[in-house]
Amino acid sequence: MSKEKVFRYDKSDDSPGFLLWQVTNLWQREIRKVLEPLDLTHAQFVLLAVTHWLELHEEETTQIKIADRAKTDPMTTSTVLRTLESKKLVKRISHETDTRAKLVKTTGEGQKVLKQAVKVVEDFDEDFFSILGGKRKDMVSGLQILSRK
Repeated sequence: MSKEKVFRYDKSDDSPGFLLWQVTNLWQREIRKVLEPLDLTHAQFVLLAVTHWLELHEEETTQIKIADRAKTDPMTTSTVLRTLESKKLVKRISHETDTRAKLVKTTGEGQKVLKQAVKVVEDFDEDFFSILGGKRKDMVSGLQILSRK
């Protein structure tokens, strides 16, 4: 094998991308565990939460607005929303003026499940990120900057 330097970092623990990947995998694995009793995948939880959040803050909640807010692929969003609809957690309705658009509404059952899911996810997040102590705000600020790219 060549002795030519391949990696920028001497230690993998100095690579921000690698660390983000590791932490993301750890966090997602644990999130799956807390959502499993509610029969929700993480993607289903996120899109259910975004749908309800948009309902509370927007006049119309279309699939494309949900995808934009969640930063998810529109086709994936459609597939996940279809699954949530089959679970009777959301209703998808044809848009009155745009035949290509679907309006999405959370059902009463969807709001009930979401309330439980938000509690377990927020409790988990509090515990998971508590190790950061006073650095948590900086981490959130950094993630907010990165998410706007």
